[in-house]
Amino acid sequence: MGAFLVAIVLILFNLLIFLGLLGVLFILKRKGVSFSKRVLLGLCFGIVLGFVFQFIYSADSTVLLTSADWFQLIGGSYIKLLQMIAVPLIFISILSAFTRLTLTRNLGKISLLVVGLLVGTTAVAALIGITSAAGFGLEAIQIDQGEAETARGASLEETYETVENVTFPQHLLSLIPANPFLDMTGARPSSVIAVVIFAVFLGLAYLGIREKQSVQASFFADGVASLYAIVMKVVSLILQLTPYGVLAVMTKTVALTNLQAIAALAEFVAASYAALAAVFLVHLLLLAFSGLNPIVYLKKAIPVLVFAFTTRTSAGALPMNIRTQQQLGVQDGTANFAGSLGLSIGQNGCAGVYPAMLAIMIAPTVGINPLTPSFILTVVAITAISSFGVAGVGGGATFAAILVLSALDLPIGLAGILISIEPLIDMGRTAVNVSGSMTAGVLTSKLTGELDTSAYYDPDRVVETKP
Repeated sequence: MGAFLVAIVLILFNLLIFLGLLGVLFILKRKGVSFSKRVLLGLCFGIVLGFVFQFIYSADSTVLLTSADWFQLIGGSYIKLLQMIAVPLIFISILSAFTRLTLTRNLGKISLLVVGLLVGTTAVAALIGITSAAGFGLEAIQIDQGEAETARGASLEETYETVENVTFPQHLLSLIPANPFLDMTGARPSSVIAVVIFAVFLGLAYLGIREKQSVQASFFADGVASLYAIVMKVVSLILQLTPYGVLAVMTKTVALTNLQAIAALAEFVAASYAALAAVFLVHLLLLAFSGLNPIVYLKKAIPVLVFAFTTRTSAGALPMNIRTQQQLGVQDGTANFAGSLGLSIGQNGCAGVYPAMLAIMIAPTVGINPLTPSFILTVVAITAISSFGVAGVGGGATFAAILVLSALDLPIGLAGILISIEPLIDMGRTAVNVSGSMTAGVLTSKLTGELDTSAYYDPDRVVETKP
């Protein structure tokens, strides 16, 4: 009984500290501290508190696990709210893009540029991933597989059965929605792009009747505008919770992270982040080559990148993604288009760096020299093509890895070897995904001459969805 009471007291003490930090963030908001600063503070508070709990309690401590469950009540609720609004936002954003003249004037050109930039940067990301894995000398046989890795491998083998023997044309066919309302529930790995395709068809239909049936078209456009306003208001309400959600998510993540596993796989973590950092540098260089100051982009993008890093959801970051592009001078329609397509096409981190690194690491286990030019070119091409239809929610990187490894005829089960450090790597991957879609939006607007450069360089630029 004594031990039980002590545990209760410790859990309550942990929760009081956590609630106290939530209270600090709330007070800072009342005092007018900027949103981005509060997000960064939430991130720092969460990291520090997580490490404190790591130091005080053992990994299997009942006190720590119970406390983490309560932290998850805040963090998990926040993530679910973001997931709740993600599909409606994707759908209405695409429709809104078609009903706004700034996009429909150059629809074909903008579509090709956005998709081309997303897939092109993914190919570059794959090449960078290959270089990093080879440079660090990574091989799958270097990793001791424990129970977690073995179980993960078995799970991936089961998932592989659903895509086994699926040809590339069949994969493309699976992207087309047979029941768009089913895809709105996220029932399939490719549901996000299916929703995008459905919205695109509705948008094209709107363009088709805009001249001949102007009354009906106007009614439809007004309805889309009304729904967009409502959805963006919901987005604004949810985004106000970001500092608290980030604090909760980071506290739990750091507190329950297996530091020993990270230490044992430090080389793999370093290689992954070296590759991700290089891809992010490519984004900045592309902006610089287009005549834009990449430092300005970095300053405005920090809040959404921090958010994506901590929450590990590209779909959940879509509202802030669109808002950040608008702050950078991207027209509303292009921002909606690039942000939404970036969730399911050409995710630089999850669909570029990650599967390419796995391919290079696993190839030697079946007697393939991963550094031959033909194998490298094959990996880059397959990675770029397979990036179509990768979900912007949890599991997208796994789905991309399965597609690439199966196309290369490599062992799928070995993709589970990094399960113990997966959350840590996934944080960086998600941030790079979001940066890739924002870069595509900014560059597309610059190339089509629609970028508002005065807004890009305006440090005080705000939009309606500001929290």
